[in-house]
Amino acid sequence: MNSPILTNKRVTYIMSGIVLFSGMLLIFLLFSENKELKQSIVDEQNKYIELEGILQHTKDQLAKSKEDINSLNNVLTTEQKRITSYESKLDDYTDTISELEKLTTIEPVLLQKYSKIYFLNEHYTPPELKSVRDEFLFNVDKKAEVDKRVYDFLNEMLEVSNNEDIPLRVVSAYRSFDTQSQLKSNYTVTYGAGTANQFSADQGYSEHQLGTTVDLTIPRLGGLSTNFETTDTYKWLMDNAHKYGFVLSYPKGNSYYQFEPWHWRFVGTELAKDLHNDGKNFYDLSQREIDEYLVKLFD
Repeated sequence: MNSPILTNKRVTYIMSGIVLFSGMLLIFLLFSENKELKQSIVDEQNKYIELEGILQHTKDQLAKSKEDINSLNNVLTTEQKRITSYESKLDDYTDTISELEKLTTIEPVLLQKYSKIYFLNEHYTPPELKSVRDEFLFNVDKKAEVDKRVYDFLNEMLEVSNNEDIPLRVVSAYRSFDTQSQLKSNYTVTYGAGTANQFSADQGYSEHQLGTTVDLTIPRLGGLSTNFETTDTYKWLMDNAHKYGFVLSYPKGNSYYQFEPWHWRFVGTELAKDLHNDGKNFYDLSQREIDEYLVKLFD
């Protein structure tokens, strides 16, 4: 029969063994878990380092992209400046071509100084003539024609003046070489050569042959008269005719003909305004100065 004391010792040994085993197992398990935790931390650190590298690479790429964008912007700005420069040059070339085209279609004779200076031959006639409206004629039975290119300027001046109770009327306008020749002959017979030369041009020297010149009056004067100078209509013309491109050809003191307050020639709005603003007359300028306005004659 076994002794109970021995049995208890065995039990104690067994329990001690179990406790020891449990402790060792716990230590093993703790060691194992700690190792896995450390590995997990290491793995996370590696991932962080990898992500940090990716982030830095992305930042570098972004910085390079910004540099590329700035470089492209600089290139774009340079190209835009070049294009603007080319466009400006193209505009200049276009304007030059346009001016050259105008100069090929606008006859230089239209701004030449006649009246005993330049001669207009018998073959010259305006390209196309247009009749002044009957309501603006001094004598409706005597038609008056002007160069078609001048018509709108003259018509506007007549309309505006009449709307302002300034009754401008056209006595005469275009006269051919032959008509001027006959007219001068008649004046010479009537007044004598000396007197006729003071107010009437020889054929080829008359501004009327250009189709850009008109003689103006008002109904109550009954025709052309130096008394036209005393009328409100003449004052209106002196103040406003330049706006429509017309100037007084033979003012007081000119060296060509007697004072003719009725004789108005179209020279274009730009030249007419400059003459008005500078207080000069058409025949005061040199032909070279006048020719500079030719390209803008009908603008």
